Amino acid sequence: MKKQIKVLTICAMLVALCLPAQAQQPKKVFRIGYLIGGDSTSESARAEGIRLALRERGYIEGQNIAADYRYAEGKLDRFSELAGELVRLKVDIIVVAGGNRINLAAKNATKTIPIVMVGAAIDPVEAGLVESLARPGGNVTGITNLTRELGGKRLELLKEAVPKLARLAVLYEPTAPGQGLDVKEVLSVAARALRLTLQPWEVRDADGLDKVFAAMGKQRPDGLFVSSSRLMSDNQKRIVGFALKSRLPSTYGTREAVDAGGLMYYGADVRDSYRRVAYYVDKILKGAKPADLPVEQPTKFELVINLKTAKQIGVTIPQRVLGRADKVIR
Repeated sequence: MKKQIKVLTICAMLVALCLPAQAQQPKKVFRIGYLIGGDSTSESARAEGIRLALRERGYIEGQNIAADYRYAEGKLDRFSELAGELVRLKVDIIVVAGGNRINLAAKNATKTIPIVMVGAAIDPVEAGLVESLARPGGNVTGITNLTRELGGKRLELLKEAVPKLARLAVLYEPTAPGQGLDVKEVLSVAARALRLTLQPWEVRDADGLDKVFAAMGKQRPDGLFVSSSRLMSDNQKRIVGFALKSRLPSTYGTREAVDAGGLMYYGADVRDSYRRVAYYVDKILKGAKPADLPVEQPTKFELVINLKTAKQIGVTIPQRVLGRADKVIR
């Protein structure tokens, strides 16, 4: 009996000694690297959406996750450098916000760290980011925004909003993935069906904008279609300013352009896409492989109309179009 008591006492002492050691073991803190094509100001609202969605799933910065942000500020030559920095930090996941170029930079920087993309502008299969949408096959997955497929719909909505529209200037960056093909095939087909004449204008760099604006003014188009690319986003205020000054009804591939004074935006609800990032982060941190997580396409779209701008340029938007808008800026 005494021997049994002695054994039990020793066991109790060992348990007591082990418990504090176990309690002192820190919880795993996952590091998430954010590789962002824009700057902190323009991306702050979207990044906040990711943080809130992660918090809802139990991931709180400073407690069980840490965040490392890298902003390229629209400088293409920094994409690879910043991606490399995050790889050297040995982050657990890289979230990439931007077009296919910055996603490719991340993919080229690592074949092992999971990459969650958000906002890839064109087909990620065509861009070489994934093998297929259903089974990505590598270390990249996430959300793609279907920019190309929506071009025709943007033309249709602009024509409905401005029925007298006949000549439409198209501003695009020919070196951006797929944009030349979009203008020549996707937009041209949609334009013919709507009896619109397209006036394509190539812009290769920010310095070329003023020349294009001057030449465009001489051709006097009835409206302006701005394609979605990093160059267009970085020069958003200049483009919107030109459209306002020229009293041109305009449609854009980014919601922010309409907030800045553009007339219309139709496309994926980007904020919803950013919130969806938390789903992928959660799955991967719990052991899922990017190769097995299907790339998602947007399920929520929005039409945003700036009525203040419409009044400023002398355009009356038909009530049937306003009634379809998800948001009207007054």
